[in-house]
Amino acid sequence: MALEGLSRGIFRSLGFLKSKRRLDEDELKEMTKSLRRALQEADFNVRQTKEIVDRLEERMREEEPRPGVDLQTHAMNILYMELVRLLGADHEFQPRGATLLLVGLYGQGKTTTTAKLAEWYRKKHGLRVAVIEADVHRPGAYAQLSQLLEDSSVVVYGEPDEKDATKIVRNGLAACASADLVIVDTAGRHQLDEELVVELENIASITRATERWLVIDAQVGQAAGPVAASFHQLAGVTGIVVTKLDGTARGALSAVAVTGAPLVHIGVGEKVSDLEKFEADRFISRLLGMGDIRGLIDLAPEDMDEEEAMRLTQRMMSGRFTLNDMYKQMEMMAKVGTIDKLMSFLPGNMFGGLGGMSKPQKEAMQGNLDRYRTIMDSMTGWEKNEPAKIKAERIQRIARGSGVKEKDVRELIAQWKRSRKMMKGMGGNRKLNKQMRQMMKDGDMDMDPSSFGM
Repeated sequence: MALEGLSRGIFRSLGFLKSKRRLDEDELKEMTKSLRRALQEADFNVRQTKEIVDRLEERMREEEPRPGVDLQTHAMNILYMELVRLLGADHEFQPRGATLLLVGLYGQGKTTTTAKLAEWYRKKHGLRVAVIEADVHRPGAYAQLSQLLEDSSVVVYGEPDEKDATKIVRNGLAACASADLVIVDTAGRHQLDEELVVELENIASITRATERWLVIDAQVGQAAGPVAASFHQLAGVTGIVVTKLDGTARGALSAVAVTGAPLVHIGVGEKVSDLEKFEADRFISRLLGMGDIRGLIDLAPEDMDEEEAMRLTQRMMSGRFTLNDMYKQMEMMAKVGTIDKLMSFLPGNMFGGLGGMSKPQKEAMQGNLDRYRTIMDSMTGWEKNEPAKIKAERIQRIARGSGVKEKDVRELIAQWKRSRKMMKGMGGNRKLNKQMRQMMKDGDMDMDPSSFGM
């Protein structure tokens, strides 16, 4: 998941309180010392780190955990609330009739973000969206934006041979006057030089933008603070979009602290569809391994058969599912995204700890799933419905037909047996079974972390 380093550091720190029911001052000090180090390694600034750790320490001393909750889970709940509070309220942006100006340094992903935002508001809000490419300093910016949106109904305006950005913006606003939302992509620099300052001031004056969002790379570290402050002074930043948040934790919170502007969206991959609306509670829930089932449901494509998904879930929870069901499940997962992406939305200890797998483990699992689908393509309907009855002769034929080794076919059958046993065991957990059905029904995230062994 995003911010894996910080997540591991937090779990390592709170491990000092694992299974503890009574607060010990020495253990509390060790925990807060370790947590302070984890936050600073993730580029929280000194003020943010001190505020979070001091609040956690104070509340741990003053507040009693709920009955049946150990100190580790109690600390996790407090940290969750404090991190959500630090990030502030979600930003309410009314896109219809708005003009959105994107600013930022060179190489921060503004052009890709322009395309992502355009597709997001076109699909999620049903708007007619137009984008204006005003970067006259980077060759190919207009071609890149056009290519990113070539399969979309978003209107892309640009004048590749024009060197006056303000003229392009003025002409673009006139040409896109009928659009519900206009997004303007501006040029970046390695630093805020005088030429960029004048250009941005002119563009800001022409657009009279409803919103001015700073696009910043999640990996720039504490340098994000000064950068954000400079753009805030220049353009009056009203929101922040963080890119490349599928990597390490860098910069986002520093930018929020300096500008006072909220995080609005986060980029989580290279595709135009890899954009999420930032919601502090859901983001922190995923960061702390508590999952984001509603976010997972939001990933489902429009053509997903919800009734079939519910039927498969019920069969899995009962332990009665076949390789046919497993194949359909894999097809649905492939539509939603990779294993890495899917697992980032699951509570860390859910499904026997699958949600907490490392990135190499997830990549290996992805490879296995792709191979399993190839093997099942060579099976008959009877074989997929009766995998327990497949004998050596059939295994040989399936292996030849799918171009794999016989041990790979046996591995698939063994994996099916393990999955069936694990899911049947989960089905016997009434509390978890009820939560799973409720989450499938309406995406409710209000779950007790202790349900997943936290």
